[in-house]
Amino acid sequence: MTDNDPAEDVLATLRALRAADPPTHGGRVLSYVYDSGRADLDRVAAEAAELFLPVNGLDPTTFTSVGVLERDLVAFGRSVLHGGSDVVGSVTSGGTESCLLAVKSARDRARATGGGARLALVLPTSAHPAFRKAAAYLGLDLVEVPVDPGTGAVHAPDLLAALDDVAAAGGRVALAVVSAPSYPSGAVDPVEDVAVGCAARGVDLHVDACVGGLVLPWWPHDLPPWDFRVPGVTSMSADLHKYGFVPKGASLVLYRGRDRHLAQYFATSSWPGYPVVNPTALGSRSAVGMAAAWAVVRTLGEDGYADLVARTAQATDHVRSALRDVPGLRVLGDPVGPLLAVVADEEAGPDMRVDPFLLVDAVRARGFLLQAQPAFPQPDGTVVPRSAHLTLTPVTLGVAEELVAALAAGASAVRGRPTPQPDPTLVERVAAEGLPAELAPVMATLEALPREHSPALLAQLLAAVVDPDRGQPGPHALARGEEHGAHGPSAAPPGTTVR
Repeated sequence: MTDNDPAEDVLATLRALRAADPPTHGGRVLSYVYDSGRADLDRVAAEAAELFLPVNGLDPTTFTSVGVLERDLVAFGRSVLHGGSDVVGSVTSGGTESCLLAVKSARDRARATGGGARLALVLPTSAHPAFRKAAAYLGLDLVEVPVDPGTGAVHAPDLLAALDDVAAAGGRVALAVVSAPSYPSGAVDPVEDVAVGCAARGVDLHVDACVGGLVLPWWPHDLPPWDFRVPGVTSMSADLHKYGFVPKGASLVLYRGRDRHLAQYFATSSWPGYPVVNPTALGSRSAVGMAAAWAVVRTLGEDGYADLVARTAQATDHVRSALRDVPGLRVLGDPVGPLLAVVADEEAGPDMRVDPFLLVDAVRARGFLLQAQPAFPQPDGTVVPRSAHLTLTPVTLGVAEELVAALAAGASAVRGRPTPQPDPTLVERVAAEGLPAELAPVMATLEALPREHSPALLAQLLAAVVDPDRGQPGPHALARGEEHGAHGPSAAPPGTTVR
């Protein structure tokens, strides 16, 4: 027998790969991960996931446990989002799938009502790119409505006017979208005013609460109505793997009316095999994420969520208050919830102003990862300013003083410095050599690219990371003793993938 254990070698390789990642616990990555700070939740999620590793969620009539888990999670989501008995839905693999299915349901119902008019999806520019993906996949016209660049929220009359413009041009609106809150700025769109106008026009309205669905119900500050309490809201998305504090791979899409939910399904018997019924975009689907989500939700309960949200709100208030005392910076608008966009204070003189791209690099050097968000030119000519994004969680409270100190020190280090100018040669160098240590020049270059050009570049950069002939050495190379860097040579800039 050999002393080598292949399984242990494999696990050792995985540990080495994970050691190169940013820390997923402890509150130092202010995007992508949502850390509850409770080790017991990690344990129960891991054990639940292991129990369901071999289960195929394709058929809940065979694996009846899957049906129980999904019913319970939908009922929980319906309860916290104030839906009645007519609100039903599904557990999906994430927010993007939830949004895609909501658009698919609306498109199919609009098609079924007759008329050959082109169908449109109307949304604020701040709506998540998942809806742009849905429009591209499902063949809908995309109508983008500018948001207020000072607040990040859409004005209800502007969105409703866009609905009328579609109708005046001979088209039909399959679905309108608002956010609670939007990711870039943390602004909650005027759900109630938009819903009243949509209902009067016979247009379905989706509220994207992928970020806010499991934090806003317990947020300690007063909020305008934003969920199923608003009569004109016909569907919602809410991610369990964000502020539900469950492992990645679990979201909810909910509908007012079983007819809307059924329009999400794909079913066929038009082949020689078994009848196929898929409620989501997947056929075979893992039950691991659903089981872990169910276990965490049942362990926490509403009281547990209220406690975690209270800690999150306390951390958010502390960071927002501290940012008011940092010269050259300000928080964009008046965000609702735990997402902040920090922008340069344009009222400060050039020598006092702090550029967000430079701030992100300076704060990273001090142990915290923020997201750089490029300036966004809108269809009406206004521009949403570039920003540094912070997603705050319960564990932020434990490192809040360190974070505030890093923000203040980072701002001081770059105050008055101009952002590097766009560099056309940088694109080729990044593609060939990987990202530099400081990302401000990369972000400035991406920001300067025309909107029609940047998607292809970003796709090429990310594709290179997983290209066997272009990416960093993988596990087989590790087995030969080659080094593996902390990041692939063509890793996309932080903030290019969210869901």
